[in-house]
Amino acid sequence: MNVRRLNPGRGLSCIVLGCALVAGLLPAAHAGSFSVSPVRIFMQPRERATAVTVANEGTTDLVMQADVFEWTQGEDGADKLTPTEDIILAPPILKIAPGSRQVVRLANLRPPPTDAQKTYRLIVREVPEAQAQASGINVQVALAFSLPVFITPPNAKPTLVCQSRRSNPTTPVVTCENTGQAYVQPVNLSLAPASGETLNQDIRGGYILPQVRRSFDLPAAATPLRTGPAKLTVTLDDGSKQTFDVQLTE
Repeated sequence: MNVRRLNPGRGLSCIVLGCALVAGLLPAAHAGSFSVSPVRIFMQPRERATAVTVANEGTTDLVMQADVFEWTQGEDGADKLTPTEDIILAPPILKIAPGSRQVVRLANLRPPPTDAQKTYRLIVREVPEAQAQASGINVQVALAFSLPVFITPPNAKPTLVCQSRRSNPTTPVVTCENTGQAYVQPVNLSLAPASGETLNQDIRGGYILPQVRRSFDLPAAATPLRTGPAKLTVTLDDGSKQTFDVQLTE
């Protein structure tokens, strides 16, 4: 999940931060004075609507805006968000009093998928208010959450295939491809060469959508890694593990 901050100053800038709240591991996402629940949205193909709840945990009125985007990934695994009318929101604009909650309903207008999972992103962002001060206009900090939305046919499953190589003598790179019809999310990679230390890397936001390949850098080893057989263990977001016999190549 991503948190976007709009920071005050002479100009308006946007900084994308990695969020410590890993989607799916916590029931609600908290940012400053508001929270959103659930943090991942799963819909059945014939389910026409679902909902998320936004809670104002601050002491002043909160104005929020919600938007939905189709979520795809490029060949390099980079996220692409495209405006869509597949899903409509009610209401798209929220004004929530302190200590109150409001439900945002998502209605799916698209025919049910029959083969591969459809993926979207629900962006819920705070609408900042400009306040006049003696030194000029001050723009308050604003936060946003990007929540994944999955519409999954009953038989759609992920299929993960991984390999490894050295980007330099001490640093391995793991490349994983999802050849299935539903997302997969590695949260940890552990590479154990036939000789040498085991290298571990936690991953945040490591979604691999169907038919997408992503590469992940592992920490550098203390000594050069030999090419040859290695064992790769991939821990997924549901706690399950998959082990691959790989060849550490150049």
